Amino acid sequence: MDIKHEHDHPHSHADGDDHCHCGHDQEKAADVMIRDPVCGMTVDPQAGKPSLEHEGRTYHFCSEGCRTKFAAAPEDYLTAKDPVCGMTVDRSTAKHFLKVDGEKFYFCSAACQAKFEADPSAYRNGKRPPAKPALTGTLYTCPMHPEVVSDRPGDCPKCGMALEPMGIPPADEGPNPELVDFVRRLSVSATLAVPLLALSMGPMFGLPLRETIGEPQATYIELLLATPVVLWAALPFFRRAWASVVNRSPNMWTLIGLGVGTAYVYSVVATLVPGIFPMSFHGHGAAVPVYFEAAAVIVALVFVGQVLELKARERTGSAIRALLDLAPKTARRIDADGSENDVPVDDIQTGDRLRVRPGERVPVDGSVLEGQSTVDESMISGEPLPLEKSKGDPLTGGTINKNGTFVMAAEKVGADMVLSRIVDMVAKAQRSRAPIQGAVDRVSAVFVPAVVAAAILAFLVWAAIGPEPRMANALLAAVAVLIIACPCALGLATPMSIMIATGRGAQEGVLIKDAEALERFSKVDTLIVDKTGTLTEGKPKLTDVVAFGGVGEDRLLSLAASLERGSEHPLAEAIVSGAEERGVPFVSVTGFEAKTGKGVQGRAGDTTTVALGNAAMLTDLGIDPAALAEKTEALRGDGKTVMFVVFDGALAGLVAVADRIKPTTAAAIKALHDSGLKIIMATGDNERTARAVAKSLGIDEVRADVLPEGKKALIDELRAKGAIIAMAGDGVNDAPALAAADVGIAMGTGADVAMESAGITLVKGDLNGIVRARRLAEATMQNIRQNLGFAFGYNALGVPIAAGVLYPIFGLLLSPMIAAAAMSLSSVSVISNALRLRFAKL
Repeated sequence: MDIKHEHDHPHSHADGDDHCHCGHDQEKAADVMIRDPVCGMTVDPQAGKPSLEHEGRTYHFCSEGCRTKFAAAPEDYLTAKDPVCGMTVDRSTAKHFLKVDGEKFYFCSAACQAKFEADPSAYRNGKRPPAKPALTGTLYTCPMHPEVVSDRPGDCPKCGMALEPMGIPPADEGPNPELVDFVRRLSVSATLAVPLLALSMGPMFGLPLRETIGEPQATYIELLLATPVVLWAALPFFRRAWASVVNRSPNMWTLIGLGVGTAYVYSVVATLVPGIFPMSFHGHGAAVPVYFEAAAVIVALVFVGQVLELKARERTGSAIRALLDLAPKTARRIDADGSENDVPVDDIQTGDRLRVRPGERVPVDGSVLEGQSTVDESMISGEPLPLEKSKGDPLTGGTINKNGTFVMAAEKVGADMVLSRIVDMVAKAQRSRAPIQGAVDRVSAVFVPAVVAAAILAFLVWAAIGPEPRMANALLAAVAVLIIACPCALGLATPMSIMIATGRGAQEGVLIKDAEALERFSKVDTLIVDKTGTLTEGKPKLTDVVAFGGVGEDRLLSLAASLERGSEHPLAEAIVSGAEERGVPFVSVTGFEAKTGKGVQGRAGDTTTVALGNAAMLTDLGIDPAALAEKTEALRGDGKTVMFVVFDGALAGLVAVADRIKPTTAAAIKALHDSGLKIIMATGDNERTARAVAKSLGIDEVRADVLPEGKKALIDELRAKGAIIAMAGDGVNDAPALAAADVGIAMGTGADVAMESAGITLVKGDLNGIVRARRLAEATMQNIRQNLGFAFGYNALGVPIAAGVLYPIFGLLLSPMIAAAAMSLSSVSVISNALRLRFAKL
């Protein structure tokens, strides 16, 4: 069997590509390996090798051949399954990689690689591991390390935390079994720790319990009380600590296991065979001090912190559960024979006709067939006012029908519904990692070994020069350092804020695709917005009718609208709708003809020839529009589109159409300016109209006559100048620009390609959604920085105090129990601070 490490074949290509010339492979000094996801070779991103953007990430390749293969089927090369433990591994950043007989294997840790190398046949089973994890049913992942995925519950091999279900949680999931177990273990620990404290600390408070019972008997009672706490209640802690050693990933459980285990084992030996200890261990009264109460109280306090954290995590899922509760369990289906029956929503198929009565929730996505009503969409869009719904209007599953009855057609059901996609997006975002977490991971990688070294140093210093009993005090200082430096607060700082922020955003109609988008948006300094549908309502309306030469306005509009009924242009629709609203009559039209890019013409009624169009059409007809030039310029200056009307070869007047600015746009623009954003409007509209809209809103810069592909070029131009760019668009024509921007913001329902192209999706296509997203991003990053400040500051202060630096000045030596309480308090402070995001003003 041919097993090769990557440096064994510097010039060979794993997939037989003759054009691959990698050169000698060097292991990178950086913490994150840059690896060709196709062939597994390590790649220097600075060496000018081919690269490719995919879903917001840049992948690097050793050759153009590998790049071509990746571009053809990226999903085949993104992840691999560790053949030993079954965890999912990112192929482009995997640190551990082997080739066996031409097959590529990726490992989550050095331990898994070592196991595989020892006996490859035990893990290969004669089959090549799939490029994507072949896991079925409910998948489980680690809140701290989302790259860890398993098909069964268990503990994370990296940090020891219990794995949590991925994706949309089942409606009847019940209580968290880990929380139930930890509450039970906390109850036992606390119940036994209280008498232990009273027994050991009683003399300090004038309670003569030890004198009454007798010193030897009191010590054995302490042993009996502490043993169930350490050997039963703390069993999950020791199991995770042992796993951290086996997996060579020291973490908080390593420190807790060392601290509690050392205190307990030392105390047991001191109780049963005190004679083996030298005199330096003996305290006053010739007895060897024991620390059963420290071991038990530490366990109880760690359970307090764990229970609080688990309860906080449950609360972070409240947004998902609130969204899930929106979906009704049944729907009233109208069968082909006209009969109506209540059926489970899961049985609804596309095309079914459903009746929705007042007060009921819309069961699935669809549109109104009959009837009208108002629908409350606040839980989806964040907008408080109900919306009028009539025939043809879209409906979103989970929204509330207020006061009318209507019949709807089911169009999207199950996982295709907007609500389902929102819940899935929120669940994925809560497990994603912000770039700032990378710095935390790098610190954590060296933190635990450094703490162990500090504990050993503290022990040696106290043992050498400390007061009597020197060895007992040295042990006390070492255990206190191990416990107080537990990095749980550091690990919680970023994930807790991200989970709460993404849930909070969902409640406000702001869907965050991943934590990276949230962090990047807090740094954005330039926002590019489209005009139509973003700043404006996206529905042109007739605004002005100007008659000329003795023609009445009603007749002008009547003939113009009659002619435009033959056109499918949006401006024609605005004129027809305007005529209907004003109640003017329509006449029959014959000889209708459309002049591309100019206008339309035909015969209205029996005698009148009518033409309607732009200045180019007037030129073709030999008509001079000078008589209306002043009015025309004034209307265009107001951002309106002007069309001339001609009756029987003479200028009869003009009509003006405008896409009205949304009522909320001006205030939103001001709020975005206040947050430090430069706003650029990029639109396909003409320069004069675009500038008129921009001027009325105070927009900083205008780019008019821009095609969708031109928006990406604009982003490239701005980025070359050092701008950090967010792009807001509809997610269809603007998809390339959304993907190219540092942050893409999809405006609309979140049901189209926007959810794939954009990092942030606004359920309501409104600039106020961008304001909310910006405030959420800024509040989240501020919250994370505060959490990291708490965590780093606490450790910077706590470790020296636990080691005993205050003893020479104040005679103060920190008890391991106080260290455990301080450690739990640091976690509580981080959790409490993160929970404040639930009430952030957006």
